Amino acid sequence: SFVFKRILDIFASVILLVFLIIPIAIIAILVKTDSKGPVFYRQERVTTYGKKFRILKFRTMVTGADRLGTSATIKIMEGILRKYRLDELPQIFNVLSGSMSIVGTRPEVQHYVDMYEPEYLATLLMPAGITSLASIMYKDEEKLLKGEIDVDRVYVEKILPEKMKFNLSYVKN
Repeated sequence: SFVFKRILDIFASVILLVFLIIPIAIIAILVKTDSKGPVFYRQERVTTYGKKFRILKFRTMVTGADRLGTSATIKIMEGILRKYRLDELPQIFNVLSGSMSIVGTRPEVQHYVDMYEPEYLATLLMPAGITSLASIMYKDEEKLLKGEIDVDRVYVEKILPEKMKFNLSYVKN
């Protein structure tokens, strides 16, 4: 069944890429012309069996924002790419490379995986995905965390357990 899923992922990714290559190229040009820095943001995430990989996204923040502790977005990207999740289009290349699947649990950074309850580790038995029921149900996660003083605590204690209910159901079924 994993082989069938992989074949389906490759087939669907190639078809999607045929339709999305021009929008991907246009967005890449807009990102590059809007601010200095790379087109893509690469972040280490955790997938199957705790294996690490670099997830690809269009950069929507100023270069180094994650290290600087700032949330300064680049002009063109404010709202548009994130609102419509266009910043995640490059993940189709993660699917083609085999580091992700189209459907699967959204991969977390190691920081949050380290805080998993033991039962959450079951989500690492499946390939990470671009989308999942949890990511759809929590598409406005940023709004839920906005204004919180301790974002990590709120995420780990309130949001993550709810997302994991969906993720564990996916793994089970």
